[in-house]
Amino acid sequence: MLMGPQNLPENIRQVQERIRRAAAECARSVDSVTLLAVCKSQPAQIVRAAADAGLCEFGESYVQEALGKIEALRDLKLTWHFVGKIQANKTRDIAENFAWVHGVDRLRSAERLSGQRPFHAPALNVCLQVNLGAEVSKGGVAPPAVPALAAQVAALPRLRLRGLMCIPPAAADMATQRRHFAELARLLGSLNAGGARLDTLSMGMSADLEAAIFEGATIVRVGSALFGPRS
Repeated sequence: MLMGPQNLPENIRQVQERIRRAAAECARSVDSVTLLAVCKSQPAQIVRAAADAGLCEFGESYVQEALGKIEALRDLKLTWHFVGKIQANKTRDIAENFAWVHGVDRLRSAERLSGQRPFHAPALNVCLQVNLGAEVSKGGVAPPAVPALAAQVAALPRLRLRGLMCIPPAAADMATQRRHFAELARLLGSLNAGGARLDTLSMGMSADLEAAIFEGATIVRVGSALFGPRS
């Protein structure tokens, strides 16, 4: 369902208030949590309305759809994040047009992104996607394989390994939500204890952003709470 621009300011206010309250409950600064507006299936004019309402970080899952919006909105100072499945034939477009990639789960994808990142652009920020629930329907590297992949990706030129990302198994209760997010936070802490300098936990969406913030999320990826459910 596409949402009219008139709906956005209140939705944005509500999501920002949720983030503010969650951060306050765990004694974190609200500024430590970035709201990433996932705008897949939304037209450029809705993204422009969201930017006019104060948002500047936007996430896309479909490369071809995203390229049109990126071009149409070049007059705005927006940061674009790729949050979808990485296809081998799309890595050049991703490397050339996005500032962040949240779903790296194999070395070959990282190598292609590194080799295709323009030399005039800053290093591409990447997060490794971790499959916390061993769900075959979702991408992501298994937790035990994270340290080896992290070391390999961190060594690639033109990439900057920033942290970890997850889409955990759906759970209605806060305790289960927090348990999954805590596992990702522990993985990040373990990597940093081994010498990595990672600063990003990309976790939490519309239904569970509070649990993610309680466990240290630095980026929450929110779509439906901002733009409405997709039909």
